[in-house]
Amino acid sequence: MGNSIFTGPYTTDNSEDIVVFIIGMRINKPLAIHKWLPVFHAMPGMIRELYTHKEELGFLSMESYLGLRTTAMIQYWRSVDDLIAYAHNKKHMAAWENFNKHVGHNPAVGVYHETYQLQGGAYEAMYRNMPKYGLGKAMPHIPVTPKNNSARKRLGSHQP
Repeated sequence: MGNSIFTGPYTTDNSEDIVVFIIGMRINKPLAIHKWLPVFHAMPGMIRELYTHKEELGFLSMESYLGLRTTAMIQYWRSVDDLIAYAHNKKHMAAWENFNKHVGHNPAVGVYHETYQLQGGAYEAMYRNMPKYGLGKAMPHIPVTPKNNSARKRLGSHQP
């Protein structure tokens, strides 16, 4: 992966359909550590699994954010079918069952996710003086040229 800085403007190839999945948790009761810490600790094992088996799972990449009370991960997937298949795999199902058993309806911690299906050509990205990041890590990372030097051109580059 590396953190090499790519000087100048870069974008991504947007010819493929992708899925953006945002998932996270919110600590509603900070003193209820015994409720939210197991939820927090369930994620690293799943992330390792995703990166170890990227190709077979259809996982492309992710970015994560940690706030005072809320965490967020932006994940990029090849398809909704791949994402749903992972949601039903052994490691994720065990974490979900554990959450429901130990936290369930307890308001100490909340979890959330949002799923977005994006058609090829219907998304764009631009990075300047950045390492590969976000979509630029998930999709082919390419230099900006006169052909793709504006958001309008990048968004329209794959439309009929």
